[in-house]
Amino acid sequence: MATLAPGLETTPPEEVKEAQRSVEVASQWKLMWWKFRKDKLAVVGSVVVIFFYTMALFAEFFAPKPPEFFDSRYVFAPPQPVYFFLDGRWDPFVYGLKFERDPVSLKKTWSIDYETRIPWGFFVKGEPYKLLGIIPGDVHLFGPKNPKDPFYLMGADRNGRDMLSRVIHASRISLTVGLIGVFLSLIIGVVIGGISGLLGGIVDVVIQRIIEIVNSVPSLPLMMALAAMVPPGTPPVEVYVIVTVILALLSWTGMARVVRGRFLALREEDFILAARLDGASRGRLIFRHMVPSFLSHIIASVTISIPYMILGETGLSFLGIGLRPPVVSWGVMLRDAQQIASVANYPWLLLPAAAVVIFVLAMNFLGNGLRDAADPYAN
Repeated sequence: MATLAPGLETTPPEEVKEAQRSVEVASQWKLMWWKFRKDKLAVVGSVVVIFFYTMALFAEFFAPKPPEFFDSRYVFAPPQPVYFFLDGRWDPFVYGLKFERDPVSLKKTWSIDYETRIPWGFFVKGEPYKLLGIIPGDVHLFGPKNPKDPFYLMGADRNGRDMLSRVIHASRISLTVGLIGVFLSLIIGVVIGGISGLLGGIVDVVIQRIIEIVNSVPSLPLMMALAAMVPPGTPPVEVYVIVTVILALLSWTGMARVVRGRFLALREEDFILAARLDGASRGRLIFRHMVPSFLSHIIASVTISIPYMILGETGLSFLGIGLRPPVVSWGVMLRDAQQIASVANYPWLLLPAAAVVIFVLAMNFLGNGLRDAADPYAN
């Protein structure tokens, strides 16, 4: 006998029967959605992920400055505290910055200039840009009302570039590496895993041994070796493509095994037998009949795989064998934080790592929620 949800015990019988009928006729996707929205962490993770990808897509609008903009007067400027109210009324501002030099060590020391207030606001005009490389504009989501005023909410780097703006622009590279890499690994995994599970026999044995060999090789040294083979003078776009392909070639095995297992379970089903008797080719069996039957599981697996792609790119770029300047990614930005002295004196150089941690956690929460929702009948 089905157990009623909490609160339905006092619900009129007609409404209970109507709710039960709606569950019985609900589609697979609707059942997944009902189960997914019960997982609060997954819902929060999805909101964070959507925000990050929206920010990456419209980085020019969200960032106060272009990624290459610099001001040598504000090298290693500290983050400026943000204030929203002045004398009890809405008047956003930040205090200015000033520096002094130690008479002995001649070291530059920054401090907050409480005598100078820099007003800022939302939807202000600033540096011109082309949104998505097409639409010209000069309005930014937030920034100083006077574009020439210093505005470093997350501090500045060694060249006087705004860390916040660079983190926003870097998200476009780091997040698309994850998406494209997972898409390539998905294609490879579905094709190879589908062939292995559909044909079986010696083909299945050979493919499984290949997967075991690939999995037995330590991924980080192999990634480093492959990335180090890229010549130093390679154009940034080619390096981006090469790094993405490397990450995809090293991460397809998990997807291939998932697909193989599902195919072994599905190839004896009646609808597959009917498709074979109808003369369907192997390609049509894989992509038209078998893959759509467990698409929800593939979506969950892809969502869980994206963080590992992003961490792989960040690690390679941090070590200097992945993406390189002038490309801006989270890993490239973290290269400035390799020295302990730099981190000790300028801890805001580690803020790109905070963006990585937040996104990876959100993606893991989302992936776990989708994985659970992919089987809506499980408790």
